[in-house]
Amino acid sequence: MAEQLRYDGQVVVVTGAGGGLGKAYATFFASRGASVVVNDLGSSFKGEGGSTKAADVVVNEIKAAGGKAVANYDSVENGDKIIDTAIKAFGRIDILINNAGILRDISFKNMKDEDWDLIFKVHVKGSYKCARAAWPHFRKQKYGRVINTASAAGLFGNFGQANYSAAKLAMVGFTETLAKEGAKYNIISNVIAPVAASRMTETIMPPDVLALMKPEWVVPLVAVLVHKNNTSESGSIFEVGGGHIAKLRWERSSGQLLKCDQTYTPSAVLKKWDQVIDFSKPQYPSGPNDFLTLLEESVKMSPNEQGEKIDFTGRVALVTGGGAGIGRAYCLAFAKYGAAVVVNDLVNPDDVVNEIKKMGGKAVGAKYSAEDGDAVVKTAIDAFGRVDIVVNNAGILRDKAFTNMDDSLWDPVMNVHARGTYKVTKAAWPYFLKQKYGRVVNTTSTSGIYGNFGQANYSAAKCAILGFSRALALEGAKYNIYVNTIAPNAGTAMTKTILPEELVQAFKPEYIAPVVLALCSDKVPKNPTGGLYEVGSGWVGRTRWQRSGGHGFPVDVPLTPEAVVQHWKDIVTFDSRADHPEKTQDSIQKIMSNMENRSGEGKTAASNQYLEAIQKALKVEGKGTEYKYTERDVMLYNLGIGAKRTDLRYVFEGNDEFQVLPTFGVIPQFDAEMPFSFDEVVPNFSPMMLLHGEQYLEIKKYPIPTSGRLISKGKLLEVVDKGNAAILKSGVTTVNAETGEELFYNESTVFLRGCGGFDGQKKGADRGASTAANKPPSRMPDVVVEEKTTEEQAAVYRLSGDYNPLHIDPAFAKMGGFKQPILHGLCFFGIAGKAVYEKFGPYKNIKVRFAGTVMPGQTLVTEMWKDGNKIIFQTKVKETGKLAIGGAAAELA
Repeated sequence: MAEQLRYDGQVVVVTGAGGGLGKAYATFFASRGASVVVNDLGSSFKGEGGSTKAADVVVNEIKAAGGKAVANYDSVENGDKIIDTAIKAFGRIDILINNAGILRDISFKNMKDEDWDLIFKVHVKGSYKCARAAWPHFRKQKYGRVINTASAAGLFGNFGQANYSAAKLAMVGFTETLAKEGAKYNIISNVIAPVAASRMTETIMPPDVLALMKPEWVVPLVAVLVHKNNTSESGSIFEVGGGHIAKLRWERSSGQLLKCDQTYTPSAVLKKWDQVIDFSKPQYPSGPNDFLTLLEESVKMSPNEQGEKIDFTGRVALVTGGGAGIGRAYCLAFAKYGAAVVVNDLVNPDDVVNEIKKMGGKAVGAKYSAEDGDAVVKTAIDAFGRVDIVVNNAGILRDKAFTNMDDSLWDPVMNVHARGTYKVTKAAWPYFLKQKYGRVVNTTSTSGIYGNFGQANYSAAKCAILGFSRALALEGAKYNIYVNTIAPNAGTAMTKTILPEELVQAFKPEYIAPVVLALCSDKVPKNPTGGLYEVGSGWVGRTRWQRSGGHGFPVDVPLTPEAVVQHWKDIVTFDSRADHPEKTQDSIQKIMSNMENRSGEGKTAASNQYLEAIQKALKVEGKGTEYKYTERDVMLYNLGIGAKRTDLRYVFEGNDEFQVLPTFGVIPQFDAEMPFSFDEVVPNFSPMMLLHGEQYLEIKKYPIPTSGRLISKGKLLEVVDKGNAAILKSGVTTVNAETGEELFYNESTVFLRGCGGFDGQKKGADRGASTAANKPPSRMPDVVVEEKTTEEQAAVYRLSGDYNPLHIDPAFAKMGGFKQPILHGLCFFGIAGKAVYEKFGPYKNIKVRFAGTVMPGQTLVTEMWKDGNKIIFQTKVKETGKLAIGGAAAELA
């Protein structure tokens, strides 16, 4: 057995450590001898509010287990205060884990500046502030370990996450720079892209995958990277989760080299495009290509063959930072090929505008900062009535060794590069969507892709732009909006200060422009969007991720750092198993394929703990849960399931027939306490695994009282093991608290994805009416009732007690994979139940199987067949023809 990795005498700071992955880090390091600073603002994953509780709970847990920990409640933007807590409490800091995060998912067209700014504040500025505060301590003691957190969304871009993708990829450039700057002080920095369940991801993951997303799969890798034994693995990127760990690195094509003269045109670039994306002789770089050698080869070549002509007549191109250097070269090139040009430059757009006009071209100046994107784009619309092409090129440098970096150097670089790119693109986006046409070229840099000494700010900002572009490419694709990113190598005012003069001449900006024009044309033959290209002096190549085959650990035994060390070579070696992931799904794919990897150890012992818990739970009843209601609650429920203002018996307490609809019976039991918890009776449980499958309700007494105090007692009925899922049935009896008389009995069936395989019973019991299949007869229905729900249906229904944000908050619904908030299942159950009740009168029981989702505003069509004393029914969504309720029946009273 490998020796246990310990951290005795070391101090670890974990940000966002109140729950999820952060908590798992904190408790792990404490258990291995470290003193831990548990930082947590206590806000929700969307960054609202704050409570100290989360951090305190973790600290108390660590102390109870004999460990050492203190809490810190500062926001990560005040990183100095967090590090200060470590120094005050423990006298030093050795390891920093930047883990704090929030989500603000929203499609780009609906994104507001605060959605962008908040994400950057927490993920990017927060990581910088904490690392910057720890840095002098690390340097002084010649020892430091940093982990930054990216995500699959950052590595590949993700739909609806342009802000998050940008912030997360920023962590890659930032980490690579820290690794380069920290090397000689034994400061090791790495970045991980974890796929782990947390408050943030619970709402987005497919449930069966979530089971494997436990933070416990991520911690062991981090433990190895920050241990003192790791003296060489630095500046690396790892993808980790669900028992699988792999390393990523950049892979660059050998690319296309053409002659640098007047024949170097967009047409020439497009003619040999296949060379650009040819990875048959790839490079694995840690910095820019050898442009000197390339330039020498280019000079010897003969003039370039021309391909199809490109023409931008009628198009409007907007270039930021267009007053000099590369930006000027772009403006002149677009004008030469027929475009009307908007020259944006904070200092002097006019000279370039005049140059274009002298050539007989059309141009207008926009003298604003790129951060004023609205004004820049308005200039285009006012002058030319449209905008087709945006080239985000504006930039500034504020280089400083990280130890001397401060906010006055960090913020302006972030603002001009990342926020400026966001603002200009955002302002143009509605026009692109409307005209179903748009071309965007964003500018990153090899400093961003590979990191660069003295450029932590610039690397982070430049990588952010790449993450942003990849997410936007996904959102824009179906609207014919293409987004690409280039890393140019040219002499500019920015680089003049670094390169010798004769080189500056050779690296003319004119030799970048043809590639940009090619990407903005309609002629790119393959993969026209989402690409990253390095460009300069006649050469252009595509850069993409390569991922090692990695190692999959068995998912039925806990992963330890020692096991990770044992398989380290598999994790970091790029051999024939390596692949080239392009999208977020490729991350999840690796984890999915590891789901079946079981060692067979520990299976019987572990699975029987579930069977024992089930046996125990079957024998007990939950404590009674009280539910008080008045006529107001009755009217609110009736309205929630579609009662109209004219249905006085449902909405007016003074009506002689005032009553509550029978499906109200599902409300009192909603919060009933159960004598078991899900994670005791099934493996891998997570709330997102849960799908409400069926509902059965018995009404024991008519008329149902319109106010009262009720007691509901829950019990477990059965847990069926379906192999890859479990089906759990529970029952709740609801009685009148005063008389003890039974009013309702409910049975709820939930489907738990990913929670099977514990050797449980394989088949559910026949429970009569509550499990009947209720197949509709093959004749036409006897009665059909159509009811249109309102857009507010879910907003009203939730007030009866089911406050799940999935039904009201668009951002939350989006993360759950829905375009908009969906209607509660029990709401459309009530609407269908009302249709049956109004056509056939009171029933003694009603059972439904939920078959699909309904959006508020859709129309429900309930088809009913009378079969003796039984009404068989089903409910469809009129707009889609899809089934919402199937296998349903009510037995008449």
